[in-house]
Amino acid sequence: MSQEEQEALAAQWAAQLAEEDANNQGVGGDAQANSDEALAAQWAEALASEEDNRGEPSTFGGPGAGGFASQAKEAEFKDMTDVAKQPRDSKRNRELDFILDIPLNVSAELGRTRLMINELLQLGQGSVIELNKLAGEPLELYVNGKLVARGEAVVINEKFGVRLTDIISPVERVKQLG
Repeated sequence: MSQEEQEALAAQWAAQLAEEDANNQGVGGDAQANSDEALAAQWAEALASEEDNRGEPSTFGGPGAGGFASQAKEAEFKDMTDVAKQPRDSKRNRELDFILDIPLNVSAELGRTRLMINELLQLGQGSVIELNKLAGEPLELYVNGKLVARGEAVVINEKFGVRLTDIISPVERVKQLG
């Protein structure tokens, strides 16, 4: 339906409503209900005649639909196959360099536990907290709160580290999101 047809139909609708309101002033609710039914019937007739004028019933995206469907365009995508097959060059590396400086929070977790505030306040030097993992189980490596790997604790040059033993696959990471 063109913009002009829509405006004409809206003007006709407004005129009909104004006429019905003028006729129904001072009349009871039954008369208002009947006039609403008559108005609805007229609206249905107008829509039916509009479809007849087009020659086909309109469906969204179907022939003769007009509106959004007539404005739709087919999506065009650039073929990236050749780009993907090209060897990496310095230009492409420069395009990705900006993400190399993004800071990430990396944490290694031995295990978890849940404490009451009272228990937390009673902790002191030498206190032992029981975790939900057994001794020898791998610790988990999280990046920005998402599990990415499992490993074992190691000591190198008197510093703790993590030797990665299992990298979480992208499929497993997506499953963890659900």
